[in-house]
Amino acid sequence: MSRAALIAFSARGEALAEKIARGLSQNGWDCRVAAARKESPRRIPGSLSEWTRAAFSAAQALIFVGAAGIAVRVVAPYLRGKDRDPAVVVVDDEGKFAVSLLSGHLGGANRLARKIARITGAVPVVTTATDSAGLFSVDEWAKGQNLAICTLKEAKAVSAALLDGQPVGFQSDFPVLGPLPRGLQYAEGGPVGICVSLRENRKFDTTLLLVPRIAVLGIGCRRGIAAGDIAAAVRGAFARSGISIRCVAGVCSVSLKRDEPGLAEFCRSRGFSLRFFSPEELGRVPGEFSGSPFVRRVTGVDNVCERSAVLGSGGRLILKKQAENGVTVAAAAPEYHVVFDGEESRR
Repeated sequence: MSRAALIAFSARGEALAEKIARGLSQNGWDCRVAAARKESPRRIPGSLSEWTRAAFSAAQALIFVGAAGIAVRVVAPYLRGKDRDPAVVVVDDEGKFAVSLLSGHLGGANRLARKIARITGAVPVVTTATDSAGLFSVDEWAKGQNLAICTLKEAKAVSAALLDGQPVGFQSDFPVLGPLPRGLQYAEGGPVGICVSLRENRKFDTTLLLVPRIAVLGIGCRRGIAAGDIAAAVRGAFARSGISIRCVAGVCSVSLKRDEPGLAEFCRSRGFSLRFFSPEELGRVPGEFSGSPFVRRVTGVDNVCERSAVLGSGGRLILKKQAENGVTVAAAAPEYHVVFDGEESRR
């Protein structure tokens, strides 16, 4: 669930913030309303700067109900980058305008401003160039498709080409549903293009590589292994395979490893979910796997990494068992489709 932190500066603004919070809550948001006026029971305990600093870390969106200048000045010290900052939207006290101020695409502020406009009857104000021109916004689309953008530099090149009226190539290793947005065309090469792939696949002179975050790592390891050793084994396995490590969404292993601190730290430091399966569950996974009598004696199942990857993903192996320094690694991924719903250039 996404969290939104709202703050108002007047009684009228606070009532509007409550209305916005109710509307967003109905769309699955966890909303917290605060006020920067002394008379309010929601008055923030410290300064506005302290509230903003905390909200930047805890929330996916900040909504200021008040003047845009206040928002600009107070968020400025905490900006980290367009791929890391939360969405920032400003709504005036009268509810006439909902302004996407920061992180319009990757942070989702453009979409949030439009949603707030529907709740309040305001006019959404979106100033990003591709949106203003009614063109395809690749970073916003990629976020909705759960695609990792490998480098923002190439994303900017794609947007610049679209704004200049230059064709942008498109290539996908996955089935594509729906027509390509205006400005994109299927191609196997050219000056600028987009590739959707699990592999380090760069077919254009300037290639924006988009990697679906769909793969599950299966990991087996010796007792007491360090997180750094697991990381090194994972990096090595992906480097040898040519698969982008950005495809990883989570990690699975056998229940015997539930209290393995190195494995837990590896996942925690990278934001990976971690699931465990019993030997019986892993043993029932259909398929051909790289079995080991030694692994069966220790864990109760002949293979940990491949079986847990397949079971955790519900898909098929994309990286078979790789062993390095007491760590075994495999990866599996479910089916994936690239979807264009016809709204990419009109949002």
